[in-house]
Amino acid sequence: MILKIGVYNVAWMRDLFDTEGNPKMTGKELSRSQQLAEVISAMNPDFLGIAEGPNTLVDGSKTASEQMEVWTQAFISGSNYKGIHGFPSAGQQELCAIYKPDKVNVLFTPETKEGKRFDQPFLQDTTNRLIKEQYRHYRPPLELSILGLDDKMITRVIIAHTKSKGIFDMVDYARFEQISARDRLKLFAECMSIRERCDEYLEKNQQVMVMGDINDGFELDFYENKFSKSAVEILLGDLWKPDYVLKAVLPKPKLNSYGYTPNSSRYTDRITGDKINVLIDHILASQRLKVLNGTVWNPYSEKSNPIIQSISDSLKKASDHFPVLCEIETSNS
Repeated sequence: MILKIGVYNVAWMRDLFDTEGNPKMTGKELSRSQQLAEVISAMNPDFLGIAEGPNTLVDGSKTASEQMEVWTQAFISGSNYKGIHGFPSAGQQELCAIYKPDKVNVLFTPETKEGKRFDQPFLQDTTNRLIKEQYRHYRPPLELSILGLDDKMITRVIIAHTKSKGIFDMVDYARFEQISARDRLKLFAECMSIRERCDEYLEKNQQVMVMGDINDGFELDFYENKFSKSAVEILLGDLWKPDYVLKAVLPKPKLNSYGYTPNSSRYTDRITGDKINVLIDHILASQRLKVLNGTVWNPYSEKSNPIIQSISDSLKKASDHFPVLCEIETSNS
């Protein structure tokens, strides 16, 4: 069986719902919902991880999964998507997923052991000084299990939206450097925590996919050279354990005059003001998952893809990120 698995940062989707959790049906919110729906319909994923989904309240009176189900029924004609979410975030911009229940079963299967839960503080040595510091996931990664309809495990999935490297305060250059280094270490710590969970799955002979907005790429900037590592390469794993190394479903991006290709988003350089293309949305898969292909649904670079070009306007307007989609072949019938 071929499964289409994707991930999409849908950019502050909470703004598309009213306080009761119902989709807004007027104005710019309606337009953006229609654009997002056109993109998701064209992708036609069997499973779609979502970053920046609608809010889940701690008291459970409103959840990301319920809102996503109402939204898909309203905007994606004939769809039967189910929603799923995990631990609520301390802030906003939730992690969740939608999936086709006639293709797969999906369960929220978090680690519950004290000290290992993704919604609890954790310790990491991010500077190789043999000193562990306490960190907390800004948004608890969403741990799911994708099962076939026969309930046989296909893969574990971790959906993440890790700490932004952006600095949004007024700072001088000395403070800018200090905050930049601090934020990078937070990002490394979150990815080290996720990578440890991947190793636990792999040690149990389970397969794993990590997906989401990682806010980092491969050897892209000064700080990755300064610290001799990048967040994505932490997630990929240890070359001394080659069987445990995850593989990216996309090729390593190449640098050109506009930034990197392939790219899933862009940012404005704080110093030059230039727009830089970056690949910060990723799907990484363990070795025994048979990945057939992977594509960033970027209309600027996928000029020869007629489906992507047919929804070019919606892809450009629906979000400030482009989705990533891949296909995996499973033995489940």
